[in-house]
Amino acid sequence: MHISLTPELETALKAKVSSGLYNNASEVVREALRQSLARDQENQWIAREAAIGFAQLEAGETVEVRSELHFIELVRGGA
Repeated sequence: MHISLTPELETALKAKVSSGLYNNASEVVREALRQSLARDQENQWIAREAAIGFAQLEAGETVEVRSELHFIELVRGGA
């Protein structure tokens, strides 16, 4: 497989390899792709949770939060 990079990205990739943290350019690209996929999954989770929260808000299913400590208790499953 061959990829084309902008000069800036090619410089950054070479710097990563030169740092000694990676053996070659393929390792840098693989890690970048893994991070991108993980970020995509996290964004999908956030979007689902936001949609659930918005639906609950629209349905009037809200809870008054009295303090930061109360919020933490709610998040942990307390009342």
